[in-house]
This record gives sequence, structure tokens and C-alpha cells, in this order.
Amino acid sequence: MAQPFSLPDFYVPYPARLNPHLEAARSHTRAWARGMGMLEGSGVWEEKDLESHDYALLCAYTHPDCPSDALSLVTDWYVWVFFFDDHFLELFKRSPDREGAKRYLDRLPAFMPMERGAATPEPANPVEAGLADLWARTVPGMSDAWRARFAESTENLLNESLWELSNIDEGRIANPVEYIEMRRKVGGAPWSAGLVEYAADAEVPASLAHSRPLRVLRDAFSDAVHLRNDLFSYQREVEEEGENSNGVLVMERFLDCSAQEAAEAVNDLLTSRLQQFENTALTELPPLCAEKGLSLEETAAVLAYVKGLQDWQSGGHEWHRRSSRYMNEGAAASEPLSGLGMAAASVRFTPRSESARLRGRAHVPYQHVGPSLLPDFEMPFTTTLSPHLAGARVRIVEWSRRMGLLEAQPGVPGSHIWDENRLIATDLPLCAAGLAPEATPDELDLSSAWLTWGTYGDDWYPAVHGRTRDLAGARLANERLSLFMPLDGSAVPEPADALERGLADLWRRTAGPMDAGARRSFREAVESMTASWLWELANQAQHRVPDPVDYVEMRRATFGSDLTMSLCRLGHGRKVPQEVYRSGPLRSLENAAADYACLLNDLFSYQKEIEFEGEVHNGVLVVQNFFAVDYPTGVEIVHDLMKGRMRQFQHVAEHELPVLYDDLCLDAEARETLAGYVRELQHWMAGILIWHRECRRYREEDLRRGSAAPWHLGGPTGLGTSAAGITRLLTRRGRVSPAGRVQRAGA
Repeated sequence: MAQPFSLPDFYVPYPARLNPHLEAARSHTRAWARGMGMLEGSGVWEEKDLESHDYALLCAYTHPDCPSDALSLVTDWYVWVFFFDDHFLELFKRSPDREGAKRYLDRLPAFMPMERGAATPEPANPVEAGLADLWARTVPGMSDAWRARFAESTENLLNESLWELSNIDEGRIANPVEYIEMRRKVGGAPWSAGLVEYAADAEVPASLAHSRPLRVLRDAFSDAVHLRNDLFSYQREVEEEGENSNGVLVMERFLDCSAQEAAEAVNDLLTSRLQQFENTALTELPPLCAEKGLSLEETAAVLAYVKGLQDWQSGGHEWHRRSSRYMNEGAAASEPLSGLGMAAASVRFTPRSESARLRGRAHVPYQHVGPSLLPDFEMPFTTTLSPHLAGARVRIVEWSRRMGLLEAQPGVPGSHIWDENRLIATDLPLCAAGLAPEATPDELDLSSAWLTWGTYGDDWYPAVHGRTRDLAGARLANERLSLFMPLDGSAVPEPADALERGLADLWRRTAGPMDAGARRSFREAVESMTASWLWELANQAQHRVPDPVDYVEMRRATFGSDLTMSLCRLGHGRKVPQEVYRSGPLRSLENAAADYACLLNDLFSYQKEIEFEGEVHNGVLVVQNFFAVDYPTGVEIVHDLMKGRMRQFQHVAEHELPVLYDDLCLDAEARETLAGYVRELQHWMAGILIWHRECRRYREEDLRRGSAAPWHLGGPTGLGTSAAGITRLLTRRGRVSPAGRVQRAGA
């Protein structure tokens, strides 16, 4: 069968090397798979299948330095996970059986007990037998923290197969953001990252495991692994097995393009994720190790872990070129690479990869872009405005003046960022009135104040710390903010500025009535937002347009999505188990709503941020940079993504949540509470659109008068042109906005 597209020119920044214990691993894993019942008689594989897939070669490439015993054990894990994938396919995907699949998956965590030496059930199939054996052989040498992380990633890998099964049953193809998030769980690369810690004898210290740099390294690694696999496995998954969980297919549908063009776009995203990995390892990881005070041994373990992830990328690529499991015509060499010179020959930088790298740092700030282009927004939900809006507008001015937000801060240059005119023009009470139309006057005032404080902080950090590239000062200021959110109700320091004073007041009024768990979750939501301001400053200092995946995920924090959604959830905790809010469908629902609102903001704020502030953090600019397209085309792509996220929100609410409620056996009260939460998120999106349309923060006439950006010191305008032209792909496919589809802001 002819290949549906030619494989693209891959960016391979690290050498591929081969572990010398390859043959020992092959021999061991053949005997192990037979002993677990995975070969003849399983109905899934025969020995020739195992031999042709050659998972020992995969592990010898991805773990080139580990000793023989470790290589054999890791190879067994990969045999198990690929067998699970094919076993699940045969049992449940070919003739969709969700109930049977759930029973099958629900048994598997019992074979990964957290308590050392705990008994496990009697295995009923090769997957259960293999998992029980592997868990017992792997965990004795690892910490409890690693065991918990690895068990969680294994359960994600197993359980999210239900998501794939549901999509196959419905014939539904995910939008790009949804696909990336779900592929991390279904595809298993976070699970692979856990095995890197084992194979490289490089367990990540628990104090770092959940930090942003480690999370980004793990996620960028995962995305690159999965996108590469999607390119090689497209023919088998899409054409032969009828799968619709493949990144190339997702891009085909989203961009309305050919498989070849979609493959090139997927490869560009793969390259971007590898370059994000490099940037994080070089710029974020060293300061984190120093900040946490790691010992030399702990630092060496972290560096070995990073090297292990790099080895996996290049080794995995080399294996895909050779395995009979994948589409690789013309890609495979005759013999595995060996020797220092041959390994170095596997490194590949491409003109396309380096052009993308340079383009991300070549943006010309303060370009004249004119009023923001606004598409015809499709908002399926409505909201009303609180009847207490007029009073809230008066009281927010009084509160802001009391907190000091409307004046310069003593001894802080550039700190007079707001005055009363700007506060009134921004009109955050209008936003709060749409988000919570049924709020009491006190609740509306509190919500208005949180929105005002967050918006002030978002303006404060670039104005006070960004212009002078004062990253150290910004980090210290950020650390101090946490002092004003005590979990135990203890006294707080004397506020040094309006930002601290406002937070102290809001925390006292909000957190006081909460229980300990809700207080902790709410503080994490605030800290997520304040930490994201440091991320923006770091990118600004590097003059780097963000990677698209990193941007979307961090944008939720910079927009304060978790914070404002937490305000919606106040009072729900006692009626709804916390596991519901942590579940995949609820997070998917919230992320879809957040992304819609964030991208909506990017469309309205484009002129303010690009022309007046010299920003690099705007979704339209990120799309322009990634696809090398002009501004109108970037708007069209962002709008299409917004529509995809809205459809996903509706799909989750209508189809996935009812299944979740049944799976968790929720009572009627909990179901009604969650139905109310869905309505609140609908109001949240509709209210945000109303606010953007009616406030004066983004209109050109207000920007030029200065009421929306009085602290702007000016900069070059009209210099240079966009480095991005309309690509053949997007132009030919009609992605340039047709007449009448896009309007200028305020028109």
C-alpha cells in the first residue's frame, strides 16, 4: 500500500546511540512475553509480531547507557504497554464496548499497590499478569513519591483509552488543543519519562517534580514523542484501524488541508516542542536548582534525567525509522547506527527548524497594526447583568483609592500605572456583573475587586519590572505576595505597595469562611496567576514569541482563569467530591472555556499589546509566528480554534459529564450542583464577551488618548513589516478572511 504522504524532514538535535546489551534484552523479553501469555494463544500477538516490532531495539536506542538488567526490565515494560494497546483494541475498539472496557480498566490499579509488599489479585489476562510482575520488579528501588507519580501516569495511560473509545464510537475528531492534552495521557510519554528516571538512575527530587520547569520538560518531551509517533503511525492507525486519534488527521480537519500539508504542520509543532524543551532546560532549570538549594548529587540526577529525555527523543526517532510497526518507506537505514561517528551523523538541523527558531526571536515590537480585527463571534450562551452593577462601579473606585491602586508607589519608578479614568474605562464591575448575575452586592463587590486586583497586577509587573528587565526583583516581589495569603489565619506583614495591600484585603474577605482544603486550592489558583507574570517577563527579556502549546497552557494562568473559576466554585465543595473537579472531563470543560475566553481577549487586545506595549504574549501573534502568516490570517485561525474549543465545551457538557456522573455514582444534589456550575461557566464566557465589547480598555481612540494605557512611554511605531507572509497552504485553502467576516474594533 502506498504511503499517504512523504515523511517530513525531521529536526533531530541529539545523537542516537545504541545500548550494547540489545541482544540480551531481545532474548529476555521474548521469554518474558511468552511466560506472561502474550504470544501464541493470546489472540493478539504471535512471536513473529514481537520480533518484527522489536521493542528491545526501541529501548536500546532510547536508553543507551543503562546496564543490562535495567534494559531488560524497561523493555518488558514497553512490551507490556504495546501489548495492552493492541489487546484493548481487539477487545473493545473494533466493536466498541465501553462498559466492558471500564470493567477491564478498573481492575488494573489493584496490580500497582502503594503499600510495599501488599498482595495483588489473581491475574485474569496477560495484561494483568504483566503489570503485577513488572510492578514488583521495579518499585523496590524507587521512592514512594516516584511510585505515586508513576502509578498515576500509568492509570492515566490506561483510563484515557476510554476517551479514544468514545471518540471512535461518535466519529468525533478532537480540536488541536484538546488533542495535545489528551494525547499526553493516552500516548504514554509521561509514563515513559517516569521510566527514564528508573533507567538513568536519576530520580527527580520530590521538591522539583511538580514545578513548572520539570512539568514543561516532561510535557514538551511527551508532545514531541507523540507527534513523531503520529507521523509514522498515520497509515496504520487512520487508514487500517479506523482510529481518529492522530495529530496529522486532527490538523487535516482543522486546517482543511491535505495529509501531506498536515504532516508538515505536525512536524513544525514537533520541532517547536523540542525547541521549547531546549529553552526550558537552559533558561529555567538552572535557576530552579539553585533556588531549591539542591545538593551536587541531586543536581546531577536532574541533569541526568534531562539527558535521558534527550536520548529518548533521538532513539525513539531512530526506532520509528526501522520498526515494521510503522510507515517508514525510504526512512530506514540498512544497519543500526553504532560508533561515535555514526551516532553524531544522526543529528539533523533543518532549514525549516532553524527558520522557525529565528522567526520566534525576530518580532519587531511596537509595529503599527491599526484597530484590532474582530470576527463575528458565535456565542451560544447568554447572561444578564447584575442589578447591583451601578453601585459596584462606585464602590470599586472607592476600594481602589483606599488600596492605593490609583497613585504612584513611594520609591518605585514607573508605578503610577492607573488613575481613576483608566479604572473607570476598564470597568471590571461590568465583567463581574455578567459572570455572576445573581450575586449579592457584597459578592459582586468582592468579584469586582479580585478582577481589578488581577488586572492591576498584570499591568504592574511589565511596567515596574519588565522595562528594566528586573527579573530578580519580580521574583522576590512574587514570593512576598504569598505571605499575604496565610492558610492558618496568621498575621501578615505590613504591605509595601498597593498590590500587596489589595491582596491582603481580598484574602481576608475571601478565605476567612473557607475550610482548609478550599483555602489551599484558592491560594494555589492565585499563585498560579502571579507566577505566570514571571513567565511573561522572562519571555519578554529573551524577546521570544512563545511556543504555541506553552502559550495556550500558560495563558489560562495569565488570564486568571483558575482564580475566577475558583470564585464560581466557592460553596460547591461540600456538595461535590473533589475528585469530580480533578477529573478529566471537568478539567477539559474548564480548559475549553478558559481557552475560548483567553483567545477572545487576545483578539480584542491585539493593538494594545502589539502596537502600544511591544508585547510578545498574544495568541494571534503566536499563530502568526508559528504558521508564518499575516495578521488577518492569524485572526481567522485563532477564531477557528475558539469555535473548536466552544464545540468541545458543549460536547463535554452534553456527553462526557453524564457518563462521569454515572461512573462516580453521584447523587441528585451533586448532579444539580454541577449542572449549575456548567451554567456559571456559560455565564462566564458570555459575560467576558459583553465586557470586551463594552469596556474602553482596548479601543483605539482610548489607547491613543492614554486612558487605557497612561504608563506607555512610547516606542518605535510603523518600523518594519511583518516577517510573516500568507503561506501557500493557508491562502489556497481560503484561510484569509473574506470580506465582511472581520471588523475593526470599535467599528
